[in-house]
Amino acid sequence: MFAVTILGNNSAIPTPERHPTAQVLTYNDQLMLIDCGEGTQTQLARYKVRRSKIRYIFISHLHGDHYFGLIGLINSMSLLGRTDPLTVFGPPALWDILELQLRHAATTLRFELEFKPLTPETLGVLLRDKDMEVSCFPTRHRIPCYGFSFSVQRRKRRIIPEQTRAYEIPSAFFTQLAEGEDYIRKDGSVVRNDWVTLPPLRARRYVYCADSIYDEDLLPWMKDADLVYHETTYLDDLRQRAADRFHSTSVQAATLASMAGARRLLIGHFSSKYTELQPFLDESIPVFPQTELALEGTTYII
Repeated sequence: MFAVTILGNNSAIPTPERHPTAQVLTYNDQLMLIDCGEGTQTQLARYKVRRSKIRYIFISHLHGDHYFGLIGLINSMSLLGRTDPLTVFGPPALWDILELQLRHAATTLRFELEFKPLTPETLGVLLRDKDMEVSCFPTRHRIPCYGFSFSVQRRKRRIIPEQTRAYEIPSAFFTQLAEGEDYIRKDGSVVRNDWVTLPPLRARRYVYCADSIYDEDLLPWMKDADLVYHETTYLDDLRQRAADRFHSTSVQAATLASMAGARRLLIGHFSSKYTELQPFLDESIPVFPQTELALEGTTYII
């Protein structure tokens, strides 16, 4: 399964019903945490996400609603006996902050904490792990901020069972078929690989645009994505306020998704001034019909 679960969909100030930004990306048995706002630990417990399975954490920028929950989560992982390594990607100053917090609490972690800084020089591919590739790109915000593209590409070819039976290919050779090899029969004749297999499925991609003013430079990253998350802090009547604060509106996010040819759009990072979220959908759908609200506790298949 390739899916994202929303843990927090609010902007800077939490409300009793909504929490600051945090998402869990799932690919098979691998979990990645995207941002870690205040209250993320509680949300992980509420939605029964196994924190011990989180291998990578990606922090987009150093506004508190995107990382204030991080040190608490790291500390709890250690208290609960974690021994597997954990890798955190984030702006360089995040490592200074974590070291300061751990040092002044006299905390010694039980696991290896690896930190990888995000800088203009590290843009592009950050990570390759089995079928997953994670890339990083800049967004336009008040401080340095980064978005992430998560791409899954199954590289092995797909077996056509009826064809393998027709050519009497034993199942013991299926691994080689998936790798693209031809099959040599006992009489020396060759069964070409493309007679009995299909190409790998196309890559599936989730693009997380973090916090950003309306920015058409994001379009190459959003292009043809299966699911794009883009912030919509304000409704469109507050477009000037959004620009002043380096945020976006519902209509702006939908416009970018439409221009990029994305398949679906997920909108979140709602200002706490709004008690109802339906107006965000009402404004977005006329521009981009495949828009959905990022609702806490909901899992979206990619």
